[in-house]
Amino acid sequence: METTANTTSDGAVSGVEIQLEHVTKRYAGSREPAVDDVTMTIPAGKIVILVGPSGCGKTTTMRMINRLIEPTSGKITIGGEDALKLNPDRLRRKVGYAIQQAGLFPHFTVAQNIAVVPGLLGWDKKKINDRVEEMMDLVGLDPKQFHNRFPRQLSGGQQQRVGVARALAADPPVLLMDEPFGAVDPITRGNLQDELLRLQSELHKTIVFVTHDFDEAVKLGDKIAVLGPQSRILQYDTPDAILANPADDTVAGFVGAGASLKQLTLLRVRDVELNEAPMTAAQSESPAEVRQRMTDQGVRYALVLDDRRRPVRWVHVRDLVAATSLTTAGKPIGDMVSLQSTLQDALEAMLVEGGGVPVTGSRGEYVGTIQLDTVMATIQRLREEHTES
Repeated sequence: METTANTTSDGAVSGVEIQLEHVTKRYAGSREPAVDDVTMTIPAGKIVILVGPSGCGKTTTMRMINRLIEPTSGKITIGGEDALKLNPDRLRRKVGYAIQQAGLFPHFTVAQNIAVVPGLLGWDKKKINDRVEEMMDLVGLDPKQFHNRFPRQLSGGQQQRVGVARALAADPPVLLMDEPFGAVDPITRGNLQDELLRLQSELHKTIVFVTHDFDEAVKLGDKIAVLGPQSRILQYDTPDAILANPADDTVAGFVGAGASLKQLTLLRVRDVELNEAPMTAAQSESPAEVRQRMTDQGVRYALVLDDRRRPVRWVHVRDLVAATSLTTAGKPIGDMVSLQSTLQDALEAMLVEGGGVPVTGSRGEYVGTIQLDTVMATIQRLREEHTES
């Protein structure tokens, strides 16, 4: 598929515009179409969320983009190319696809799963191996640790990361995601959402994401299409515009109560001032040396970082009296947030941790901490601005 995709500074393919024009899907024997006359433009390099109740046709609409479901009528263009005139297999190899519960091949290792599409495209072995390691690193899975594992040996969140890595392995301009985080626990789901936003800040793909969770739509979407029956577009706008001005009572009901509180989820950790941990220490340092530094500086807690400066543990000065290694001293980090996380995510993490939490950057590296008083002051300021307006 020849598309007019742009490239990022590191040579990766960035997103392209998708257009749906009067797209309809009718199934034999059904009186009404499953999807009726959908027209919308999905901007290049943006995340567009299709959100609506079960059975409204949102997944059918998305699957027509890569022709897993063939449209009955209408036109779909991807990067200016008519998708309906392209070979379906060739089209699908150029459009990444990630689904709920990852859909990994159980008899393939992590590396083999990620390598599937590059292999189909005829890449040479070295290029595939390099790409697999690059993608594993990109989604936060250490290649040395996970390369030869099988899906059954992974947690649900790890499986989803492999699923995203596989979808991105051939560097497609478009990524389709069908409720990819719906089957994991809330904390893992929040972390995966942050990971997707981090990846998107680097890759600038065009992402079409299906969900029935409006909070997820608000957090992830550059634009949200709120869909009714037969994928009828009730409102298509930015999250803040939909929250502030629902198009009708149906959209307002879907947004639900507490729309003003939901607007707080539009604020990211990167939007507030971060604090520093009382002290940081490298995992390879001697506990005795770290304890001495803590004593000299008059601090009780230190944040332990691994060799890639990722937060791994909190240690209290008393934990180091008899400790032989920082790899086991203190307690592991229970929860943390990234610069892409929302302030709501940060508040939830603070409830888990019982205080301030570490903040990580684009590759999981430590960049600071966020404290409860910072978040509360930001919320108070926003409320005052809202009252004045």
